[in-house]
Amino acid sequence: MSDRSHVLPAPEGEFFETNRFAGLSLICGAVGLIGLVLSFIGAFVSPVQFSFSWLFAFIFFFTLCIGCLFWTIVHHVVDAEWSVVVRRQLENIALLMPVLAVLFLPILLWRKYLYRWMDVPLGVDAGLDAKRAYLNWGFFLGRAIFFFVALSLVAWLMRSLSVRQDRDGNPRFTLMMRKLGFVGLPIFALCLTFGAFDWLMSLNWHWFSTMWGPYIFAGTAGSSMALLILVITALRRAGYLKEVVSIEHYHIMGKWLLAFTVFWAYIGFSQYMLYWYANIPEETQYFIIRNTESWNVLSWFLVIGRFFVPFALLLPRATKKSVTGICCLAGWILCMQLLDMYIIVLPALHGTGVHLSILDFPPLFAIGGTLAFFYLRIVGKTSLFPVRDPRLLESLRLTN
Repeated sequence: MSDRSHVLPAPEGEFFETNRFAGLSLICGAVGLIGLVLSFIGAFVSPVQFSFSWLFAFIFFFTLCIGCLFWTIVHHVVDAEWSVVVRRQLENIALLMPVLAVLFLPILLWRKYLYRWMDVPLGVDAGLDAKRAYLNWGFFLGRAIFFFVALSLVAWLMRSLSVRQDRDGNPRFTLMMRKLGFVGLPIFALCLTFGAFDWLMSLNWHWFSTMWGPYIFAGTAGSSMALLILVITALRRAGYLKEVVSIEHYHIMGKWLLAFTVFWAYIGFSQYMLYWYANIPEETQYFIIRNTESWNVLSWFLVIGRFFVPFALLLPRATKKSVTGICCLAGWILCMQLLDMYIIVLPALHGTGVHLSILDFPPLFAIGGTLAFFYLRIVGKTSLFPVRDPRLLESLRLTN
C-alpha cells in the first residue's frame, strides 16, 4: 500500500436515495409477488412442468448472485485496485444469498418431480445403487443447507467488514477481508461445484462429467460480470458514480467479459469433444438429447451466441471503451446464460424437442422481481462505493 492509504479520499461517498426510487421498488415487489402467485397456481395445475421451470429460473439467478460473491472474494485475494469502486455493488448482490435460500424451498418441496432417483428403490438400478452414498435425500438436504449457510455467511462477513471500514478507514479491515477471501474461495468452489452436481447433473443420475463444475463456473463468472456492468451503468444513468467509475473501469470489465467468453467456450468444447470422441453411451447421452430435433437448433444458437458473437465484438478496444456497446453485449451475455441454463434443465423433461411452456415465465418474474426488490432495499443502506478503502485513490486514478 502507498503512503497515501491513510488519507480520506474525495469524493466522500454517494448514497442511493431509496425514497426517490420507491416506485421502482414497488414495481419490482409487485412483479415478484404476481410471479409467485402465478407460479404456485401453475404448481398445482402442472407440478412437473412447474418444478423444472422453477429450477431453470432459480439456477439462472443463483449463478448471477454467487458469481458476484466470487468477484468480491477474488478482489480481496489478489489485492486488486481497479475493482474498489465497483466492489460495493458486488457485495450488495452477493448479500441476496439468504433470499435465494428461501426461494430454493420449492425445489425441495417438489423435488421428486425433478430428481427421480429419490423414488428408485434399492436393487432396481445397479448404477444408482453404486451412488447411493452420495445420492440420498438426507445428504442432499444437508448439502443444500450447508451451501446456503456457508455462502450467506461469507457474503455477510465480506460486506460487514467493508461497511465497518467506511466508518473509520482502519486498514486492518482490508487485511481481515483478504484473509476471509482465502477461506471463502474454496468454500465458493465447493458450493458451486457440488451444487451444480446436486441440482443439475443429478437430473440424470446415469450421466456424469468431471468438467461440470468448471463449465458452470465459466458461465457464472462471465454472466455475473455482465450483470455488474449493467448495474453500474444503471446507477450512473440515475446520477450516481459519474465521478467515480470511469471508462477505464468499463475497459477492464470488458476484458473480463472477453476472458470468460473464451474460457466458457474452451471448457464447453473440451467436455463435448472428449465425451464424443470416447463414445461411451453413459457419457454421451447428455449431448445426444441436446443434439436431437429442435434442441439441436438451440444448442447451435448457444454456441454461436455465447462465443462467436461476443468474442468477435469484444476483441476491439473500442467496444470495451464504449458504454453503450459494452452494455449491449453484457445484456446479450445474460440472455445467453439464461439460454444455457434452459438447455441444461428442460431437456430432462422434454427430451424429444423444445416444448416452451407458459409456466417457464412466471418463475423468472417471481425470482427476478423478488431479488430486485431486496437489492433496492439493501443498496441504500451504505455508500455506493467503499469510501475509506486504502486502494480507493489508485482505483479512481486507474489507467489501462
